[in-house]
Amino acid sequence: MHQDVETLAQAVATMDPSEHGFAYFDSEAAHRQVGALGDLSGWIIPAKDLSDVKGMPTTFGNISRTRMPTETDPFLAALQARGAIIPGKTLTCEMGLSAYTEPVGQPAPVAPSGLTPGGSSGGAAVAVARGLVRVAHGSDGGGSIRIPAACCNIVGFKPPHNTRRANPVAQGFLSSTLADVHRLYRIPPQSAQRQRIGVLLEPVHAEVEVAEHMLRAVDHAASLLAAAGHEVRMVQRPYGDAPFQAFADILALRSSNIPGEASPLVEWLRERGTHISRQRAKVATEEFLSVHQQLLAAWDIDILLSPTLAFDPPPIGYFSSMAPEEDFHAQTQWTPWATMCNMAGIGAISLPAQGASIHLAAIRSSIPQLLAVAAQAAQNSVHS
Repeated sequence: MHQDVETLAQAVATMDPSEHGFAYFDSEAAHRQVGALGDLSGWIIPAKDLSDVKGMPTTFGNISRTRMPTETDPFLAALQARGAIIPGKTLTCEMGLSAYTEPVGQPAPVAPSGLTPGGSSGGAAVAVARGLVRVAHGSDGGGSIRIPAACCNIVGFKPPHNTRRANPVAQGFLSSTLADVHRLYRIPPQSAQRQRIGVLLEPVHAEVEVAEHMLRAVDHAASLLAAAGHEVRMVQRPYGDAPFQAFADILALRSSNIPGEASPLVEWLRERGTHISRQRAKVATEEFLSVHQQLLAAWDIDILLSPTLAFDPPPIGYFSSMAPEEDFHAQTQWTPWATMCNMAGIGAISLPAQGASIHLAAIRSSIPQLLAVAAQAAQNSVHS
């Protein structure tokens, strides 16, 4: 009997799904996976419930969409090949299309704070934040790893990804430490070389007043980085409104083929997508794919430092109680920086700092250097 699997199973059995964050948990399946050899041997890594694991139901954040897959998603199969144990699936929002996690027909996971854990990897964040697992799989199509990490005071890393065909989604992990990010991605820790750090306090994708303590956390991180020898300077918003309009169009287009009854937000996105003309879709795709070059043209920097969230996580139901269009706008006000990295395809990380969270994006730096700078920026706030 594997002690860690048994401990987790016992903990999950004493908790409500809103507390443990699992949509589905299978201790027998977890025990069967024990003993696989690899550099992640013995690591328990739950899968987000948008990705398939053979023999475990996938609900896509809506109980009426449940299917039983016969194959495991390649990203997750690769984890198992490295020895990792997948004990179940973590709660997510319907189709991963919101920055909060309130699945249809399933409990909404609650952060240890009692507020929303963010989304769409909300269940994953809750499982890590409560100490049930050291890391959890997530996916990030507009901040869906980094936002929950910020809500739950843990680490969320979005790796670089291929944006071909205007794909905003990267697979990644939420973790309690930076050291686990290094191990998951097989990136040996490096000393930080001198980087040009741009500090962006201005919201990019929505007009909103940023909470003072979020700005203070960024200011403190900037001071630490300057003291460590980096060149730190303020930068301005890199572009106008066109990129986020393109992102919203792409999100709607990607939603247009979703079948069946849907939550109000997903239904609104789907309806919007069906009314986007071929010409407008072409323009949106070109704009989306130009974002990386727009960032390089706007900023002569290596790494961008900003807040992750504009204000503290609200209670469960805050966004979903609004009309869908208002809901979408309010989410954008809450998270006006993260999506930029999905369009650019660049690596980015959110991590706790000074009772808030900070966000670092690799504009020109390598990922090892991004992680080295992250360790300096969050000094004393997150174990390395």
